[in-house]
Amino acid sequence: MLRPLRFLPDDTSIVFMPIARKGFYVSMVLCVLSIGLFFVEGLNYGIDFRGGTLIEIKTQGPADLGDLRSRMSSLGLGDTELQEFGEPDDVLIRIATQPGGEEAQQAAVDKVKAALPPGVDYRRVEVVGPKVSGELARDGTIAVVVAICAVLIYIWFRFEWQFAFGAVASLAHDVILTIGLFAILQIGFDLSIIAAILTIVGYSLNDTVVVFDRFRENLRRYKQKPLDEIIDQSLNQTLPRTIMTSISTLVALIALYVFGGEVIRGFTFAMIWGVVVGTYSSIFIAAPVLIFLGARIGTAAGDAKAEAEKARP
Repeated sequence: MLRPLRFLPDDTSIVFMPIARKGFYVSMVLCVLSIGLFFVEGLNYGIDFRGGTLIEIKTQGPADLGDLRSRMSSLGLGDTELQEFGEPDDVLIRIATQPGGEEAQQAAVDKVKAALPPGVDYRRVEVVGPKVSGELARDGTIAVVVAICAVLIYIWFRFEWQFAFGAVASLAHDVILTIGLFAILQIGFDLSIIAAILTIVGYSLNDTVVVFDRFRENLRRYKQKPLDEIIDQSLNQTLPRTIMTSISTLVALIALYVFGGEVIRGFTFAMIWGVVVGTYSSIFIAAPVLIFLGARIGTAAGDAKAEAEKARP
């Protein structure tokens, strides 16, 4: 008879809270550094947010970037960037927004095509105006903020306000560290990364709610136990499920990162990082916040009141 695959036994007794308190402060320092990197280094915004023209080409044989750059610099199109995109014969050409509207952008594309050597295969041409890029940046920011606020309201109604702030602290931690990582590595940041961040919010929330639900059950069952012990017990009870979910998700994401091609590599990289940091934050961010905010006081009082009402004739 086949046994179910397990990465951890069901009866672990890891003492998380002493480590979690230290990890919480380390995470706060990393969040401050990430915010600083965002304002100092900035993000490597893609064509979605900066506006301009993006042309993806495939050359015959390995691309000669030096020759291509010299051809582009002679066109007088302003800021032009070239980079290898996956295989040695795949190249991305980014051109700054040209004054004169859509006709000027199309004229720039025609100039590039005329300057490139024959035999080039044009895989993709995207033109995004500055007004559209500004709207996309604004809408992407609003989407992330609205998602986190919706989580705050949902957790507040399902549990209590301490749980809501613990969940939001965990989600904000994941989003800020993701932005900090993209700022320090200067990986292209476009709409697909916004989609990845929203997916990370959902993944981290699911993991946090599972832990919170078990914690609430144990809080009602063991009212005389210290809060640290109840949280450690809840984390150990949900740890096998958390690790199994994280590893199975990472296996799929790593396969996509390796074999999925350059187009989705930024998205899958953000997702891999999000799964790791989301699993971490459920233990080392959300749980300590419950202790700092005194989650037991409100919950125990609510349970006592409910029991008193049931006991009335």
